[in-house]
Amino acid sequence: MEAKEGDVFQPLEIMKKDRKIAYFSMEICVDARIPTYSGGLGILAGDMLRSSADLAVPLLGVTLLYKKGYLHQKIGKEGIQQELPEEWNPQDHMQLLPNKVVIEIEGRKVGVQAWLFYIKGLDSYYIPVFFLDTDLPENNVYDRSLSDFLYGGDKRYRLAQEIVLGIGGVRMLKELGFNHISKYHMNEGHASLLTLELLNHYNHREEKWSNRTIEEVKKLCIFTTHTPVPAGMDQFSYELVEKVLGSPIPDTILKELGGEERLNMTALALNLSHYINGVAKKHGDVSQEMFPGYHIDSITNGVHSATWVCPHFYKLYDRYIPGWKNDSFSLRYALSIPDEEVWQTHQEAKKILMDSIFQETGLQLDPEVLTIGFARRATAYKRADLIFYDINRLLDISRKYGKIQLVFSGKAHPEDGSGKELIRKIVQVSQQLRGQIEVVYLENYNINLAKRMVSGVDLWLNTPKKPQEASGTSGMKAAHNGIPSLSILDGWWIEGCIEGFTGWSIGSAPDIESSDQEEAASLYDKLQNIVIPIYYQNRGKWIFIMRHCIAINASFFNTHRMVLQYVLNAYL
Repeated sequence: MEAKEGDVFQPLEIMKKDRKIAYFSMEICVDARIPTYSGGLGILAGDMLRSSADLAVPLLGVTLLYKKGYLHQKIGKEGIQQELPEEWNPQDHMQLLPNKVVIEIEGRKVGVQAWLFYIKGLDSYYIPVFFLDTDLPENNVYDRSLSDFLYGGDKRYRLAQEIVLGIGGVRMLKELGFNHISKYHMNEGHASLLTLELLNHYNHREEKWSNRTIEEVKKLCIFTTHTPVPAGMDQFSYELVEKVLGSPIPDTILKELGGEERLNMTALALNLSHYINGVAKKHGDVSQEMFPGYHIDSITNGVHSATWVCPHFYKLYDRYIPGWKNDSFSLRYALSIPDEEVWQTHQEAKKILMDSIFQETGLQLDPEVLTIGFARRATAYKRADLIFYDINRLLDISRKYGKIQLVFSGKAHPEDGSGKELIRKIVQVSQQLRGQIEVVYLENYNINLAKRMVSGVDLWLNTPKKPQEASGTSGMKAAHNGIPSLSILDGWWIEGCIEGFTGWSIGSAPDIESSDQEEAASLYDKLQNIVIPIYYQNRGKWIFIMRHCIAINASFFNTHRMVLQYVLNAYL
């Protein structure tokens, strides 16, 4: 919800007394029109805050403002990704607050202001989200540019942005009068520098540094890690840290908490949090192996049901499952929805996707053909191209067993060459297969396109390299619209896959390594022998699976359940 003239300060005054939890995230998707997210992390953060608003959890959000967004993606005929800024005006959606704080970057005083956006819950409970902004006249050009791009620039730029988020965020909450925060929740390591600000605050009470100061801060902090491999963790050389951050706490203490060789943001958060969790059961186990000296719990991710259910299924659920929006567990009653209504509702959603593809690309997909969707960040480990491992086998399956068509989307980070190459390869394969298997790569993946895809395809495909998928949430969104998954057993799908009931697995068990060749062969076998025959020859069985996707997976893999687990395990 946009903050309106005249309604900002009174609600904030009330909120200052009751807000107990501050949720810090480098990206938060609060609205489809506000491009302050790149993918899963920001979408998850937004869904978390929406469920918190629905459930009246006394929480607030802190993130950064990105006036040029992440990137607006254009894809040329050869499949080359072009990145353009996403221009938008914060004044159209948010309220600029008069409060300012000052932080230090490279020894300079840098002013920070905040924009306010309200997320409104189902029962009119509001979650305030503060977007920090350094684009102030008194700041120099570089410091003002920290509010340009999400995940833009080099290590220096990233560290400076994390100073704004962590240190600037804590100072802004103090400046705004939020003096009753009892928990600081760091959504990934980007926010870890908030711990240094808290250490300084509590150390003012001590004559010298002590373990008691560290223990006081640990009581306040919660850390959620989304990274399944060490290479994905934010790390900075101490030479850069000294130059950009300075010495907010003694160097010996910082190295003890953040690592001897480099400042590891994950290590900093681990050492200064009393509750740590991974984002799926398997990811919790993987994280525990990476960090054996810490107790790491797991809370499996979810999605905000009312956001991700498409309009047609929304109406269907309203008719058969009253109250589902604030009681996601009641979606288990989807088993009682008549087959023909489930199928007809899906066909309506499929038509919307097909029509939008035609309008955008001129390609007319056949609504009678099994349509497979794959949409997520374009990066090597996601293996968007695995289905094309053996094109001749894929063509043979489509000719002999039942036609398929494929819809792809996803952005590659500007510096991710292998991700860009994936996009180029898929676009070129689509041209090679034209007239045999229709393949389309939709450009500029965003929340609106995601909503059309997760409701409009027939089957959701996910082929990450094990064990690199911490959780994944796109398959959960598909399940909310009755779309089964065909997926590698990694991340959430280890928990969500009931073979033949909620979808199908690809390849071996989660702990057994397999080659690309073996997993591609398994994918083809499942399509040829199980998925395609059911889709074309046994509609009743297909609808049976659709209903179980909703009843079993949508009823559990949602952020209402997830938020309640955080309340019980971390916030209380």
